Amino acid sequence: MYDYLIVGAGFYGAVCARELTDRGCKCLVIDKRSHIGGNSYTENIEGINVHKYGPHIFHTSDKKVWEYVNKYAEFNDFKYRPKVNYKGSIYSFPINLMTLYQIYGVTTPDEAFRKLEDVKIPNNNPKNLEEWILSQVGPEIYNIFIKGYTKKQWNKDPKELPTSIIKRLPIRMSFEDNYYEDTYSGIPINGYTGIFEKLLIGIEVQLKSDYFEQKDYFDSVAKKVIYTGPIDAFYGYKFDKLDYRSLRFETYNLNMPDYQGVAGMNYTDEEVSFTRITEHKHFEFGKQKNTVISMEYPENHGEPYYPINDTENNKKYSMYKELMDKEEKYIFGGRLADYRYYDMHQVIASALAKVNKIIFI
Repeated sequence: MYDYLIVGAGFYGAVCARELTDRGCKCLVIDKRSHIGGNSYTENIEGINVHKYGPHIFHTSDKKVWEYVNKYAEFNDFKYRPKVNYKGSIYSFPINLMTLYQIYGVTTPDEAFRKLEDVKIPNNNPKNLEEWILSQVGPEIYNIFIKGYTKKQWNKDPKELPTSIIKRLPIRMSFEDNYYEDTYSGIPINGYTGIFEKLLIGIEVQLKSDYFEQKDYFDSVAKKVIYTGPIDAFYGYKFDKLDYRSLRFETYNLNMPDYQGVAGMNYTDEEVSFTRITEHKHFEFGKQKNTVISMEYPENHGEPYYPINDTENNKKYSMYKELMDKEEKYIFGGRLADYRYYDMHQVIASALAKVNKIIFI
């Protein structure tokens, strides 16, 4: 008999398993995939660590979380400085003083500020994504950087999306083009998979194991279950399915030393069907003779990536949450169970907090 069955070998499940095991608990981790690591999994292809489920840049201002992950990997000092390709023109991104110079010719923060004041559309109460971004940067920047990309990413008109989605986007009056403003950031040298291998040392792991195909059996072998999968699936879609956007990746190993000169290139015009090309070697400053790229195509079906936290979905989730709060055997956590978009550092912090809570109950 195990103390804990942990469904999912991503960061939430792996951190819970490690911390509970170190406190004397016996854990079993299962995952329906053929590998550990969840969406953070990296696969080595001819010396290049490929982020199989999209680019993962570790960034945090939480010193405790940073120290925690550094116990399991050595990180380089990679900074994410993506570029934007709009109809063949390349722009600095996120939006910064270089971007504004490229579009408007302004060269100082004061000039940039005054230019944005001239072009933005005032709105004291923006009700959707489009209204908010127009109130910040005006129509030209919106059309170049936001409109087409957003339509592709979410398969919705920006007028139908909440402001919360776009407010994560930095807009700077300086030349700083590091996407993240956190104190600590980097990529684990030799990829993310090694972190999970170390987290799960001495812990029983069963891959290619679908929890729902043998739910009664898996429930019977453990006193408690930590579930990190989709919460609507757990309850048999009792209140209907929660909506997500998914991604499809096309990955190519190219016989050339460099394809685009940068780790991430966003394609923001609507006519291009993919949203981004990732060139993986740049995450670790690779000098290989070949290169590996991945093209991202947003879709409605497939693995759930981005929860669509609109009013209707949040209402459905709140009904699932009422059921979750009544459970005694089951413990829930992670991006899919919480129906929230988490960065990796947030998942780790959440898992550490959960273990501390359940151990001291």
